[in-house]
Amino acid sequence: MDGVEGALSLCGPVMGPVHRHRKDALMHTVVERELELKLVLSPEHSIPVPARLSYRTEDPYAVHVAFHIGSDFPVHWTFARDLLVEGVFRPCGHGDVRIWPTKVDQRSVIYVALSSPDGSALLEVPSAAVAAWVERTLRVVPPGTEAELLGIDEGLAELLAPLPADDLWMRDPWPSDESQDGEA
Repeated sequence: MDGVEGALSLCGPVMGPVHRHRKDALMHTVVERELELKLVLSPEHSIPVPARLSYRTEDPYAVHVAFHIGSDFPVHWTFARDLLVEGVFRPCGHGDVRIWPTKVDQRSVIYVALSSPDGSALLEVPSAAVAAWVERTLRVVPPGTEAELLGIDEGLAELLAPLPADDLWMRDPWPSDESQDGEA
């Protein structure tokens, strides 16, 4: 495993299309963006890393990042969309994913720090490109409406709905010994 793969195994830009997929009569949308990130090796040295940002309405709380590091398979990371939304404006996160905006050589960038038991990586991301992509995801699924897409209420209603066979279980199989209406 080389340095790039090792650093990312933890875990310009082309505007990607908005894809729509059908699944169980629900329309799902995918918002993607190809970017070239920089893996920061030292304050003076970084190397380019092609990446794809993906947002899927079937997983409305998460963003997915695939890093294409020259191996047979990309390295995938998934984290909260809210974390990236906040990280565009101010430092946030703790633990495995931390994000903060800053300036480098008069350019607005976002740093994304990833860590795992295998190591850590610091990525420099173009701020304007990420902010525009995040805005597209927020138009597709506005903040606070994510739960509606999961169908939890409908799923619970379906699970708890009585079935015709439930009627057999609800009847008393042994009539009571007590007489009704005063009969002896």
